[in-house]
Amino acid sequence: MKEGPDIARVAALIGDPARANMLVALMSGKALTATELAQESGVTLQTASSHLSKLSEGGLIELRKQGRHKYFSLAKDDVAHLLENLMGIAASAGHLRTRTGPKDDALRKARVCYNHLAGDMGTQMYDSLVRNGYLYLDETGIDLSRHGETLMRRLGIDVDNLRSKRAPLCRECLDWSERRSHLAGSLGRALLSRFESLGWAKRDKNSRAVRFTGHGETHFRDTFEISKT
Repeated sequence: MKEGPDIARVAALIGDPARANMLVALMSGKALTATELAQESGVTLQTASSHLSKLSEGGLIELRKQGRHKYFSLAKDDVAHLLENLMGIAASAGHLRTRTGPKDDALRKARVCYNHLAGDMGTQMYDSLVRNGYLYLDETGIDLSRHGETLMRRLGIDVDNLRSKRAPLCRECLDWSERRSHLAGSLGRALLSRFESLGWAKRDKNSRAVRFTGHGETHFRDTFEISKT
């Protein structure tokens, strides 16, 4: 490819195992320090700093300073969507890590994908929103219907405020473990934040898992008309 976007450079940046681990760690939506990212990727702090510099120069992450501390986060939502899609491709091609356990099951059930809900519960919510007419799809993409706006306001989400922002209200994101869509965009972020504020769910501090309480999962399923299988 002699002209156009240099996809090879982006692929090379993501292709290094240590850098890939760093990027996946940042999909939790939390900004992390170089030390934390070094631990996530299993390299020394000096090596991590070199990797972070390359990722920053490549536009995949951004540096945030708070006093004397420096934190790193994904540069934008598009990077998270790219990573999630790559996970889906890797999973469908059979390129899976062999380590499994309780965390693996928890991540598949519900997890954070850059501040929106992914996993089985995320895809079930998306399917229900489409099935019941809260979301509609057309040639331009996906949007919230008037019926859906009523539901969101009943949940305490300020839809008008979300629409006034530059970020897309609704986006599809291909879920790597379910290989179906879950809801991203500003509405997806607002919903996960609302689940947390209502006490329905809480993020695991040591992973990207989202853990729903018993009553929280009941309210979630009742709200989105999802039967328990």
